[in-house]
Amino acid sequence: MNDWHSWAAIVVFVGAYALIISEKIHRVAVALGGAGLMLAIGATDDISAFYSEDSGIDWNVIFLLMGMMMIVGVLKKTGMFEYLAIWAVKRARARPFRVMAMLVVITALASALLDNVTTVLLIAPVTLLVCERLALPAAPFLIAEVMASNIGGTATLVGDPPNIIIASRAGLTFNDFVVHLAPLAAVLVVVLLVLCRVMFRRAFAYDGDRAAEIMELEEREAIRDPRLLVQGLIVLAMVVAGFVLHPVLHYEPSVIALLGAGLLVAISAVDTQDVLADVEWPTLAFFAGLFIMIGGLIDTGVVDEVSRSLAHLIGGNELGGSLTLLGGSAVLSGVVDNIPYVATMAPITSTLVRDMGGSSDHVMWWALALGADLGGNATAIGASANVVVLGIAERNRQPISFWQFTKYGLVVTAATVAISLAYVWLRYFALA
Repeated sequence: MNDWHSWAAIVVFVGAYALIISEKIHRVAVALGGAGLMLAIGATDDISAFYSEDSGIDWNVIFLLMGMMMIVGVLKKTGMFEYLAIWAVKRARARPFRVMAMLVVITALASALLDNVTTVLLIAPVTLLVCERLALPAAPFLIAEVMASNIGGTATLVGDPPNIIIASRAGLTFNDFVVHLAPLAAVLVVVLLVLCRVMFRRAFAYDGDRAAEIMELEEREAIRDPRLLVQGLIVLAMVVAGFVLHPVLHYEPSVIALLGAGLLVAISAVDTQDVLADVEWPTLAFFAGLFIMIGGLIDTGVVDEVSRSLAHLIGGNELGGSLTLLGGSAVLSGVVDNIPYVATMAPITSTLVRDMGGSSDHVMWWALALGADLGGNATAIGASANVVVLGIAERNRQPISFWQFTKYGLVVTAATVAISLAYVWLRYFALA
């Protein structure tokens, strides 16, 4: 990492990150501008940026988002989200914290079966409607949900894209993730609820008049197109089944999502242009730019150098190594999207596991998964789900700033990572 390309790539990335934090320039413009600079200075090239599986745009993520956004756009037209919003509020007796708790738990459970981006795409519209009905600020609810999605996604192989990378590299199964990480994820969701009760306490203002109005509503009347709803739910169920059966079918989630979106548009009477208008194009452009900027750090050896330094620090101490890997991954995943980070760190972790004799309970792999998944909550761009929710909020005139998200994200990340460090020490070392 001694040539000027490496240092230039660092300057571009740090500068872009600083602009995103400052919010003086829109984050999409910053990401695309940063991507252009990475290409201009030769930190990466067009082949790596657009065609490389390791350091370019992750088209699986882009097209997964696009397909699911199209499906959600069709479901919006049925009135399903209004139905779910009224149902949720009525079950919670219109009490704001109860509503948040219900949405957080639903989000965490759904994220264990779907990927966390798909989950927030489905839950965010419901949340916006709930907050509108109760005259509540949407930001605390959306922030709580995206954090729940990142925590819930930790529990299973399909819940978060980094887990799929880890499972493939380490030869782990769906059941392995459930046995080792699901119990911890359940505890962390409870911890998140406690933190939300404290962090967002000012957002839980109860409006008795609005509550009474909602309690009198009949949710079934919100359904505008029953036929389209049935078609949409059938296709969504097929897509979810495809995600869950990924280890058997060997189809990428992006392929399944695009097939589902295409099928739903083909069999329904919706206008294709209306469906495409619901796609969050600025969010997809932001991801493309971010992937290219990170690709510049990977191609110039910056990310590899950081990962190797971490590996050198770990040495041959499995306990110290596991805890360092977990904590270090949490920090780095808050700055660099956790998907390329895990893709880079996976082969190094594999070498560490081999050098340490190959732990039978895969503790190093669990440390990497926990650090990467939970660290994604630290900042507004730490995980894909975060970026998607910020885009949805902005589009619905409920913008969430970088610092508004991050000040809560750092608290949640610190608490959940601390508990995870204790969990790894107790389960795999103290009680082994």
